[in-house]
Amino acid sequence: MGKELLFQVLKHNQVNEIPWVPFAGIHSGKLKGYNATEVLTEGDKLLESLLEVVRLYEPDGMPIVFDLQVEAEILGCELVWADDTPPSVKTHPLAEIDEIPCKCLIPSKKDGRLPMILKVMEEVKKAIGENVALYGLVCGPFTLASHLRGNNIFMDMYDDDKYTKKLLDFCNEVGKRMSEYYIEAGMDIIAVVDPLVSQISSNHFEEFLSRPYTNFFEFLREKNVKSSFFVCGDATRNIEVMCKTNPDCISVDENINMIEAKQITDQYNIVLAGNIPLTTVMLHGNQLDNMAYVIELLNNLDHNNLIISPGCDMPYDIPIENTIAVQMAIKNPEQAREMLKNYEAVEEDIDIELPDYGNLDKPLVEVFTLDSATCAACTYMMDAANVAKEHFGDKIDLVEYKYTIKENIARCKKMGIKNLPSMYINGELKFSSIIPSRGELFETIKCNM
Repeated sequence: MGKELLFQVLKHNQVNEIPWVPFAGIHSGKLKGYNATEVLTEGDKLLESLLEVVRLYEPDGMPIVFDLQVEAEILGCELVWADDTPPSVKTHPLAEIDEIPCKCLIPSKKDGRLPMILKVMEEVKKAIGENVALYGLVCGPFTLASHLRGNNIFMDMYDDDKYTKKLLDFCNEVGKRMSEYYIEAGMDIIAVVDPLVSQISSNHFEEFLSRPYTNFFEFLREKNVKSSFFVCGDATRNIEVMCKTNPDCISVDENINMIEAKQITDQYNIVLAGNIPLTTVMLHGNQLDNMAYVIELLNNLDHNNLIISPGCDMPYDIPIENTIAVQMAIKNPEQAREMLKNYEAVEEDIDIELPDYGNLDKPLVEVFTLDSATCAACTYMMDAANVAKEHFGDKIDLVEYKYTIKENIARCKKMGIKNLPSMYINGELKFSSIIPSRGELFETIKCNM
C-alpha cells in the first residue's frame, strides 16, 4: 500500500491518504544503538537500522543513505567524521587549481563506500521493496562543485562562467553515473540533493543550473524512475526556476512557506514534499507539538501532489516517540485532531541577553546556522566567516549559533531571524541565505570597523 500510494501521488492521481517519507538518515542508527559513523560505513548495521525504521515508522518511502559526501570522498575530499552527524568536507581538491577533473575520476561501483551502499540497497530492496518506495540520494551538481572547489565556486560564477559551467557539467555526469548504479540496485526514486541552491539568485540558477538539471531529470525519465529535487534553506526565490527543470517532486525544509511554494509547484503539476521542522518541532518538541504541525499542514494545503516529510535529514537524537506521533497524525488525522482539542503550544522561557552592539570594541560577526556540521549551506557560510577570521585575526570576533541548541533558538526569536543560515555583523543582518564572496565579506567587515 505504501509504495503504491506514493507512486499514485507522483503520477498526480487523487488519493485518500497523504504519503509519509521519513528522512531517517543517521537517525536510523539511533534506533539500534549505532552511531552515525557506524551506520554510514558498516553495511550490516545500516541494513539493521533501515529495517528498524520500517518497523517503527511505517514509511511509504524512505532513503537508504542520506550523506552528501559519498561522491566528494571518492573524488578526493577529506572528511571529518562524527558520532551524531553525517561527515563534513574538510578539504577541497580544486581550492587552489581551476581545473576540471578527468572523466576517468567519475566513480565506479568499486570506489569509496559504494560497494557497501549498493549491497545494502539490494538487500533492502529484497526485504521491503514491494511495500516501500526506496530513494537513492545523489549529491547535486552545485553542492558537489562546492565540495571540490570550496567557497571559490561563488566567485567563479562572477569571474569565470565558462569554467563554472564545465565543472558543473562534470558534477552532473557524476550524479548521473551514481544514479545508474542506484537504479540498478533497485532504487525507485532518485533524489538530487543540492542544499546550496538556496544560496544563489534565480538569475544564477538559470544561467548555471537550469540546463544541467533539465538534462538530469530528462535522463532519469529515460531510465523510467521518478525524481525528486531536494533543496535546503530559504530557496523561495528559486522554487519556480526549479520547477522549470521538470522534476517529479520538489522537497523543501522549514525555511520555505509550504502554502506559497505549493501555489507555484501546482502551476507546474509538480509534487511538493516537506517540511516538518527538524529542531523546534521534531527534536525539541513533544508528541503533541509534532502532531499539531502535521495537522496544520493538512488543514492548509491541497492534498493533491503532496508528500509529508521532515524538512531534511533527521537529527540523530530526535525522540522516537515524536516521529511515531508524526506518522500517526498523517495516517490517522481525525484521531490526531481529537487528541489536539485541548492542545496549547508551550514555549520555554529562556532569557537571552544580547550583546551591546552599539558599544563593541571590535566588529562582531555572528553566524546563525542550523548546524555547520550537518547543513551544507551552513558549512559554507561558516567557512566564509572562518576565512574572514583568519584574515582579520584579533581585529574581529566570530561566533556561530547552532539552531539545534535551545538557547540559540530563543536567541534567533529575540533577534527576529527569519532564515538560516544568516550572517550578522554588529547586530545587523548582512547576508541571509546568500553566501558572500571573500571580497564582499571583507569589504562589509571593513565598513563596520
